[in-house]
Amino acid sequence: MSKIGEKAIDVSESTQIKIENHLITVSGKEGELSVSIPRKIEVTRENNLIWVKRKSNDKKTKSLHGLVRSLIFNAVTGVNQLWEKKLKVVGTGYRVKLQEENIVLEVGYSHPVLFKKVEGIDISVEGTNKIIIKGIDKQLVGQVAYQIRIIKKPDPYKGKGIQYEGEKIKLKPGKKEKIVGGTK
Repeated sequence: MSKIGEKAIDVSESTQIKIENHLITVSGKEGELSVSIPRKIEVTRENNLIWVKRKSNDKKTKSLHGLVRSLIFNAVTGVNQLWEKKLKVVGTGYRVKLQEENIVLEVGYSHPVLFKKVEGIDISVEGTNKIIIKGIDKQLVGQVAYQIRIIKKPDPYKGKGIQYEGEKIKLKPGKKEKIVGGTK
């Protein structure tokens, strides 16, 4: 039994929900999102609660039950309050700047890297080393943050690169430290 799928989703008064033909459309102050519902899952609304139920108990339906509930919950949350990811650019000479709606990253390459704006995502720069990504779609916000991060992943020896805010990079000892610490 899916423990996540059994929970009801609380919907505020300012959020409009429209359920029709295996598609649920959620509208709020930040925008509108749609979530596709598989045929074996049923979504109902009672007052300010949304319930996700499964029509059968086969393995595939059980696995979709919690997933669909999470997707609807993320849509309801996103249209009321934007999802946000923060990235830090760490390293000597590493910096980021906003150029029109695109961001330009100088992260140790021989040339600056241009990351173009993605539709539905707001990207802002704070200072010269912090990138803030906001949007109503949680999956898209995470995907854009990852795409920016892989431009220059954190180096495991020095810790330089682009990392999520609050991410702990476990640094590896270098070659010199291994030899000095013990015998060859």
